[in-house]
Amino acid sequence: MKTVYVGLSGGVDSAVAAHLLRTQGFNVVGAFIKIWQPEFTACTWEQDRLDAKRVAAALKIPFREIDLSKEYKDSVIADLVEGYREGRTPNPDVLCNRVIKFGHFRKWAHDDGADMVATGHHAQIAHSPQKQCLNLVRGADANKDQSYFLWQLTQDDLMHTLMPVGALKKTRVREVAREAGLPVASRPDSQGLCFVGDVDMRTFLSHYISVTPGEVIALDGNVIGQHDGAALYTLGARHGLHISDQKHAGVPQYVVAIDIDRNQIKVAPDITTALRKDAVLRDTNWISGTTPMGTLQAEVRYRQGAQACTVKKGEVTFSTPQLLTAGQSCVVYDGDICLGGGVIV
Repeated sequence: MKTVYVGLSGGVDSAVAAHLLRTQGFNVVGAFIKIWQPEFTACTWEQDRLDAKRVAAALKIPFREIDLSKEYKDSVIADLVEGYREGRTPNPDVLCNRVIKFGHFRKWAHDDGADMVATGHHAQIAHSPQKQCLNLVRGADANKDQSYFLWQLTQDDLMHTLMPVGALKKTRVREVAREAGLPVASRPDSQGLCFVGDVDMRTFLSHYISVTPGEVIALDGNVIGQHDGAALYTLGARHGLHISDQKHAGVPQYVVAIDIDRNQIKVAPDITTALRKDAVLRDTNWISGTTPMGTLQAEVRYRQGAQACTVKKGEVTFSTPQLLTAGQSCVVYDGDICLGGGVIV
C-alpha cells in the first residue's frame, strides 16, 4: 500500500483529494503547509490549519504539518518584490508551486516516508503512449483549470504526484464533499496571492518597494498627470493614474509602457498600442523533456483561453497580437496538454 501525503490547505479541493485517495486504498496522511503571511494583512493561516485538521479528523487520517514560512518569504516573496522593482510582473503562484509545493514540501514528505504527494489542483496527469512520458493535462472543469500555474513541473514531479480532483467539475467536488460529510464542503474558494490570501497587489508592494510619484506621459510625449510610482503598475492597467490634463481626463487611459529608470509611465486610450505578436522566453521548461515546435496554442495569463501560435526554440509567435508583460508566464499547449512554457522577456 502506497503512502500519499496530501497537502491539506483547509479548502474543499484538497479535502476531497484526500477523501478520494483514502477510498481508493492509499495510506493517506494529511499535511498542512504553514506559509509566511505579511503582518499588515488579516491572519488566515490559523483558520486554514484548523480546517485542515478538522478534515483529517473527519477522514480519520494522520495529520502532520510543516513550517515553510522562511522558504516562502525568501523565494516567492523575494522574487515577486524584486521583479516589480525592476519593472517585471512575476507570477507568484507559479513559483509557489515549483519551490514550495513540489519543492520543499515534496522533499519533506519523501524524507518522512511518503511514496507520493497529492494536491487539490484542477489538473490531470496522464500517460502518453506516443511519447512514452507523462503529460500534464487541463482540468476537466475549464473554469477551474490550474495547469497554467504548473508549467514548471517535470517528469519526476509528475511520477510522484497525484491530482485526484482534476477529473471532476467543481460542482461535483462540492457534492463529493457533502456526501462524505467533510467539514469544509461549503467553504468559499480562496482568492489572491498564493497562500497569502486576499490582498491588493499595489497595497502589498507599497510595503516593500520605496516609490515616488512620477510623470504620466501621453503618446505625443506630453505630461498629462502623475502616478504613484512606476514599479506599482503593470501593462494594461488603467486604475490608479492621476490624469490632470482635461483633454485626456475623460477618456480611459491604459498603461502601454513603463520606464523604471526614469520613473515614467506612458499611457494611451487604446490598449492595442501595447500589443505585440512575438514573445521571447527565458527559463523555459518543457514537461516531456523535448522542446515543442510548430503550430500550437499558448496563454500569457490565467484563464485567457488558447491563443494560436507557432513555437520555435525559445520564441513564441502569436497569430494575433497579445499583451506580453515581462515576467509573466507564457504557457504552451497542444490541445488540452500543457507542454510547458517560459517567462516572457
